[in-house]
Amino acid sequence: MKLQFKVPEMTCGGCVSNITRAIKTVDADATVQGDPQTKIVLVETKSSEPEIKAVLAQAGYPAS
Repeated sequence: MKLQFKVPEMTCGGCVSNITRAIKTVDADATVQGDPQTKIVLVETKSSEPEIKAVLAQAGYPAS
């Protein structure tokens, strides 16, 4: 499943790394791409959208 999120708190490459680590805690095989300039995160995962949003919020990156 391909998901797209707007993550306003993502400001740098370190944020992208933190977001990727958080998502991989629920789906180790997920593919994550983040762009700090546009604040967009693209995720290819077998997890549901609510699961991904929950781990992002726990990591300090609330997503919409």
